[in-house]
Amino acid sequence: MDGSLDDDDFLEAFETVGIRAGGFGHEEHVRAAFLHLTRERDFGLAAVRFRAALRRFASAHGAAGKYHETLTWAYLALINERAQGTRFASSMEFVERHPELLDQKTGILSRYYDVGAVARSPRARELFLLPHPRGDGSGA
Repeated sequence: MDGSLDDDDFLEAFETVGIRAGGFGHEEHVRAAFLHLTRERDFGLAAVRFRAALRRFASAHGAAGKYHETLTWAYLALINERAQGTRFASSMEFVERHPELLDQKTGILSRYYDVGAVARSPRARELFLLPHPRGDGSGA
């Protein structure tokens, strides 16, 4: 997806599974999460709504097995932390101002997790895992 949809149209397309699977990469995940988190100020409610929409989207595209619980919740927390207290004209502006959220391997999440290990972990896929308490960050 090229970001040509405004936030309202983008969010509706995401929630109604109107975006093709190949047009929904990591940047679009961040945009959709940002929109859920900023339109519903209660983090818990917004996170649960985003999670349900993401699972529905993945399932509708035959990719239910791609959903990852730990990565979803970890990114939701990071996005929420950056979204609160600052105004953004759009989700695209948010993404542009927070490129650390877009690098899935060495970006902000790698400060807390061994992202590769977590991504491969069947347990982390099914259950939200906190970063490893001994500091190795694997979370797996």
